[in-house]
Amino acid sequence: MVVLDAPPVRDTRRVSAAVAAAGVSSFALLYAPQPVLPQLAAGFRLDPGSASLTIGVATGALAVAVLPLAWLAELVGRRRVIVWSVLASAIIGLLLPLAPSFSVLLAMRAVQGVAVAGFAGVAAAYLADAVGTARLPAAVGAMIAGNSVGGMLGRLGAGFAAGPMGWHGALLTVALPSLLCALFAALTLPRDHATEPGSGIAALGPKTPEPGAKTAGLRPGTGGEAPGGGSPDVATGRKAGLGAGLIGPFAVGTLATGAFVALYNAAGFRLAAPPLSLAPAAASLVFLSYAMGTASSAAAGRLAARLGWTKALVTALAVTVAGSVLTAHPSLPIIATGFAVLTAGFFAAHAIANAWVAAEAPPSARGRAAGVYTLCYYLGSGLGGTAGGVVYGHAGWAWLIGLTSAWLALAVLAVLMTRRPR
Repeated sequence: MVVLDAPPVRDTRRVSAAVAAAGVSSFALLYAPQPVLPQLAAGFRLDPGSASLTIGVATGALAVAVLPLAWLAELVGRRRVIVWSVLASAIIGLLLPLAPSFSVLLAMRAVQGVAVAGFAGVAAAYLADAVGTARLPAAVGAMIAGNSVGGMLGRLGAGFAAGPMGWHGALLTVALPSLLCALFAALTLPRDHATEPGSGIAALGPKTPEPGAKTAGLRPGTGGEAPGGGSPDVATGRKAGLGAGLIGPFAVGTLATGAFVALYNAAGFRLAAPPLSLAPAAASLVFLSYAMGTASSAAAGRLAARLGWTKALVTALAVTVAGSVLTAHPSLPIIATGFAVLTAGFFAAHAIANAWVAAEAPPSARGRAAGVYTLCYYLGSGLGGTAGGVVYGHAGWAWLIGLTSAWLALAVLAVLMTRRPR
């Protein structure tokens, strides 16, 4: 069993804070157009499916770019790629309100998606090297929490600004604080050599455990596991690299994310339409549900330690389905409750799946595994989100719930098929 050196807790907190700030910036920018999709549709004379391309193009470009940028990070250093990523995406965010046409807006969003890929595809591997496997679930949970905070604040800021300032002012309102978060991350990420190419934890290699030393991490893929020793099936999974042991979390990245983004892309249209007929600021309050995602992602590591990663992931996906079904009710309070429940479930599932990939992959393939997971995640976001907008525009909310529930059920099946015997 490999024992990984861990940095001091103070340094771990610094790394986690910087990566969380980068997540706030990146995801506020990536999803800021979501609450103003109805305004974009009205301004450019688009249907819901076409307006959803504002999200789908960015996440699709991110998916295409994530693996090349993960490979680039292995050459030039993960910190460097993260810093350039967050700064470039924030600068593009400042330029988006100047787009003279929808086609230009889409082109700029594609470039912004490529920029965000540098953070999204590298951050988990960076954390694995920077904080050690023993602290990885908590660090990844903090990163996902930062992502959810950014997504929530970006959507709320844009939604509240859309009424008095239009979509142009709404996007600018999000871009300015995002730039500040990006600058904080760039100045705070450690400059030591622990996360540079060919060094750090991934380069330490096997060590002989000290008497009484704790070995690293949770054993993904079995029920009821806890931190501790390894087993032959885990060793086999690590040797396999990006093999069967990662099918479940990769499926969650694609299918669950597609369902989640599809529901939120269509939420603004449903809340603004009769009989609810909410104003943009009131409709954007649905994104307060991201606070539930922040809490659940931060707690995901404890859930995995208690239930085992397979059971925890299936539970989180089941909660997501339950929440999405609640949103079919015509009552606004129940709709809001449904969004809170499905958001909590999704972010817990995302955090567990993300940490599963980072822990399951061997150090030499960790960056590649994180890149593939991110590719799955944003393919799901781009394709699923756009498909959901089309389904909602042509068939309504009930059909969208049926489609997304089917995707989530397939994700559960993939996780259960990935489970290994003790």
